[in-house]
Amino acid sequence: MYPINQDLAVSLQQRPRLAITMGDPAGIGPEVILKALANPEIDQNCELTVIGNRNLLVRIYEELMTENLTPLVNPSELNVLDVPLNTDIHDEIITGVGNAASGAASFAYMEYAIAQTLAGAFDGIVTSPIAKSAWKAAGHHYPGQTELLAEKAGVTRFGMLFVARSPYTGWTLRTLLATTHIPLSQVADTLTPELLSKKLDLLVECLEQDFGITHGRIAIAGLNPHSGEQGQLGTEEQDWLIPWLKSEQQKRPNFQLEGLIPPDTMWVKPGQAWYGISQAKNPADAYLALYHDQGLIPVKLMAFDRAVNTSIGLPFVRTSPDHGTAFDIAGKGIADATSMKAAIELAVAMVNQRKLVNSQ
Repeated sequence: MYPINQDLAVSLQQRPRLAITMGDPAGIGPEVILKALANPEIDQNCELTVIGNRNLLVRIYEELMTENLTPLVNPSELNVLDVPLNTDIHDEIITGVGNAASGAASFAYMEYAIAQTLAGAFDGIVTSPIAKSAWKAAGHHYPGQTELLAEKAGVTRFGMLFVARSPYTGWTLRTLLATTHIPLSQVADTLTPELLSKKLDLLVECLEQDFGITHGRIAIAGLNPHSGEQGQLGTEEQDWLIPWLKSEQQKRPNFQLEGLIPPDTMWVKPGQAWYGISQAKNPADAYLALYHDQGLIPVKLMAFDRAVNTSIGLPFVRTSPDHGTAFDIAGKGIADATSMKAAIELAVAMVNQRKLVNSQ
């Protein structure tokens, strides 16, 4: 569990109010919600509201109960805000099958949750997984939930930060992606000094606002193998990445920026800190990866079942389990709710930290 500032918790007049979207109802989103909220401790520090359809949730609950596996909370015990769905959409939702109907439903849940949060009903949103292909089949063309959140919130500076707390040592891994869902062939052309400065700004603001880290260390990866090896394995580092980093180091006296660290060795210290290996010394407070797999392969290797995706740069907190809809196991009662629990706990901690910062 992410640590709760007890003094702050006592002083807050209201516990964090979180909306939890059902995600794609044909996937494992409803299942991990029912499993996570079956834990009586999960909502002690917050007020939770499920955004979706109660009758669909009840149907999924009844299907899963026949498996008699992990405990589930009865939907009758939950606060559920129903999002109206056309009858034809509702009837075409089939467990384990992502289609236009399930995409339309999950998109409607997200729109409703965002609107209610922007109106002040919630402090943050915990989003269950959606299928981008189902969104597209329903006529909604977004790279993912992050882009929809940013558009609706009216922000152009945003990023995907992955957070995970080690079950072995309690150390917290934070990894920001400079680029996200683009082909690898486009990464070098997409990266610019301006883009990296925006991402670094977001990361520093997030560390200060959401984690209370005002003086820290950020490790930044190189782009090429061995960080280019002085231009022998790629010239981006010599041409502009190293000058960019030197400029940023001078601009940010409160943060120690380390890099450009060769991508194949940057994750040694985090791995040691995660597993409690004695050689682990002074891991960074955050890591900036330059492209999707450079950051997410190590994150998922260490923390596949407990990593949390959080969208930074929004006017509210948003977290999400770092896994997909898993249509292949939906309805079988075997989905792991660990990442959903972690997403809720991280959202609580981040909302509380923001309230503390705003009260000062």
